[in-house]
Amino acid sequence: MTISELVGGAVVSMAPTDTVRQAAELMKEAGVGSVAVELDEALEGILTERDVLNAVADFADLDRELISKWMTALPDTFGPEMSVEDAADWMLATGYRHLPVVDDTGTVLGMVSIKDVLWAVTDPSAV
Repeated sequence: MTISELVGGAVVSMAPTDTVRQAAELMKEAGVGSVAVELDEALEGILTERDVLNAVADFADLDRELISKWMTALPDTFGPEMSVEDAADWMLATGYRHLPVVDDTGTVLGMVSIKDVLWAVTDPSAV
């Protein structure tokens, strides 16, 4: 199984100039733990629930702080043909909990979470 099989639906993305609060609200509404941060349809970064937690813990003004300050800029990206097993190995080795999946043109296809990978590894029929 490849990670392309785990990517579904619309990509949840925001601009680097959006605020941390806007990102938190969108993640809650969409039921996701990360957003792709895009500028002119190019991936600039990834903002995760952990980044939002760090902003809160550092007493950031969530209504004024921009995503660009808290995101991981230019994250590692992964092609849709990566195997789920390789994704699991990568996540274990790096501590990543979200993997941006992009095609050959750099278009973001989606985000794969550790939860997606665990489901695919432990119960492939559930995916």
